[in-house]
Amino acid sequence: MGNRVKEHRVEKNLTQSDLAEAIGVTRQTIGLIESNKYNPSLKLCIAIARVLGVTLNDLFWEE
Repeated sequence: MGNRVKEHRVEKNLTQSDLAEAIGVTRQTIGLIESNKYNPSLKLCIAIARVLGVTLNDLFWEE
């Protein structure tokens, strides 16, 4: 299933660059996270969730 970072980012009308700048990483890092090619640290996951206004479960929980 993968994560839902892109889905929530698009809902907030943010580009990958916008999200990256808000949490202090590169746009490439966001792209890799969205494509499940990079496993972010818990600290980074929390930062993404805060910027997007969602919970970690909303972003990463697999059913």
